[in-house]
Amino acid sequence: LRKPILDSLSKTPYTPQETSTISVKSTLESLLSIESPVKDFALACALLSSSRCSTHELLTWIPSQLSTAAEIAFSDLSQAYNDALPGHEKRNLAGELMPEILPVLKDKIKESSIDKSDETDEFSAASARAPVGFAILAAYQFRWFVSQIEYPDLGKMIILVVPCALTCLDHWSPEVKGQGMISFIHVAKNVKAVELDSYGDVILDACCQNIASDDEIWQYVVEMSVLLVTCIQRDNPRSLWFEKMLNLMLSHLERQPRNKERRIAWLKLIEPIFNSIGLLILAHIRRIFPLFFQWMHVDDDETILLVLKRVQTVVRLTWLRHTPYVERLLDELVVLFKEAALRKARETIRTDIRNLLIMLQQCKGLQFERAWNKHQDDPNLTSLACNLSASRE
Repeated sequence: LRKPILDSLSKTPYTPQETSTISVKSTLESLLSIESPVKDFALACALLSSSRCSTHELLTWIPSQLSTAAEIAFSDLSQAYNDALPGHEKRNLAGELMPEILPVLKDKIKESSIDKSDETDEFSAASARAPVGFAILAAYQFRWFVSQIEYPDLGKMIILVVPCALTCLDHWSPEVKGQGMISFIHVAKNVKAVELDSYGDVILDACCQNIASDDEIWQYVVEMSVLLVTCIQRDNPRSLWFEKMLNLMLSHLERQPRNKERRIAWLKLIEPIFNSIGLLILAHIRRIFPLFFQWMHVDDDETILLVLKRVQTVVRLTWLRHTPYVERLLDELVVLFKEAALRKARETIRTDIRNLLIMLQQCKGLQFERAWNKHQDDPNLTSLACNLSASRE
């Protein structure tokens, strides 16, 4: 299994980037050498396979056929391993190797981390101890191994996986952090909530520490944080972790409200937290609604549709009790209804607005009617007025 991959690797052109201080090809050749143990072969396969989902300069030179060959080879090795087991017992080879491999990867990632106990230790000092490239490769290998294990087997390996994932999140490199976040996302989807309880506060603190992440990994940190806090704090809507996490996210969005990628990622992924805390969203309304009002009038339809869906969630969960935003919300929706005439998604936008106004009409009653009075004779809102009249009957 090893030789065809090594032959193909030797024929693959490779020119390290000028900024790179390591040779990935040499690292792979070393892992695939004839004297290397099975775990090194597995690490080589993990790295080659990981290149499929990477745009990092260290891995983009690897051709897809080499990744495919590595994946097939590891699958064949796994089959041979299982065929050698007595009876019909089936084991996951990647899982069998993890107790030996993950501590090594964790140490490799930690080598170029910043020593927080040393006030003079900076990024450059961390990289001087060990090139950050090794940590990036180890993070990709770690993520690959974690992704090979699913429910229910992954829960048995939490004691190995979580410390390594936390080490990734604690690293200064966004690339290393990102692989740790992807690993935690996989963990949250493939373990029982109770299996994370002993690490709960440490994991959630790491999530909060990373919310102010670079643009390239913002989506990962939001998805990871939402999945983990709703999993770990599943029965505790009043948990301070929900409050802290939501406040940190909102602060980050308030600093960059025009960042399209950030707002879309947040709007897509935040729903589980809203559903978990329910009526307690009211404590954050004064920060959430100004962002919603601003995003209702941006120039991309995707943002607008997502905002309307999230507003529906907030109204459904809270009925906007004791909030000063009912009249302002109605006014903004009316303006958006008119603006929608010039948008590609105008019919969907207008349908969502109608549904929202009917919800407001049902939950706010006289307060809604008083606010609607100033708009009901507007000739541009005739169809909307008909819908609202029909819903009263």
